[in-house]
Amino acid sequence: MSERKVLTKYYPPDFDPSQIKRVRRPKDAGVKQIPVRLMAPFSMKCTACGEYIYKGRKFNAKKETTEERYYSIPIYRFYIKCVRCSAEITFKTDPKHMDYECERGARRNFEPWRESKLAEETEEERLDRLEREEAEKDVMQDLEAKALDAKTEMEIENKLDEIQMRNAGRERAAKGDVELAKSLADERRAREEKEDEEAARRAFASGLGEEEILDGEDGYFDDEAAPPTDPVPSFKRVVKKKKDYGTALGIKKKKALVSYDSD
Repeated sequence: MSERKVLTKYYPPDFDPSQIKRVRRPKDAGVKQIPVRLMAPFSMKCTACGEYIYKGRKFNAKKETTEERYYSIPIYRFYIKCVRCSAEITFKTDPKHMDYECERGARRNFEPWRESKLAEETEEERLDRLEREEAEKDVMQDLEAKALDAKTEMEIENKLDEIQMRNAGRERAAKGDVELAKSLADERRAREEKEDEEAARRAFASGLGEEEILDGEDGYFDDEAAPPTDPVPSFKRVVKKKKDYGTALGIKKKKALVSYDSD
């Protein structure tokens, strides 16, 4: 192993350089390929084994010049091999977009900046694309889109009608609650007034000490038909008798001595 790295070689004593014949190799009939050392210009995925090759990975490649040209700029093709399955991958230069184009053996990964760059098209390309899209336009797709739009509009109208009906019902319910509250307040007020009138009539009858009261239904004085009256409360002060707690405890009070003066 060390001999191939040295500068000198071993020649045997019987070595004769004249016996070495010069061999002429035939020229390549096709395109000449030049071995080069390069890095992957973009990230890609091998279609044979699914291996991912990242951008900047170094390869021993072969370069050839194609017959294609962009104006006067030649287009080159490169051949590399997959690092996993050794499948051949080819890509070539793209001077029009200042980039590279993957031909076969691999699939280029998605790059957002590249898609936005390719989206920039010239006026002629845009006119050609519009004409092509107009020619390939399907009538059924237009009908389906119109039917979908009509269905969406109908759903929106139904939703709006439902919302309006719900709001109207809420307004009617709110008005009914207000009217109900007013009627309940009127009934309560009438009941309180009636109770006040009854209490005033009873107080007036008991204050005069009358035994006969006017019957509200027939208008005659009748002792038997007189309604029972409640006793009128008296607010006279009542003096309570004091309890003798000393007797309960067994304490006897001394009687007071009464002295009579002799004449």
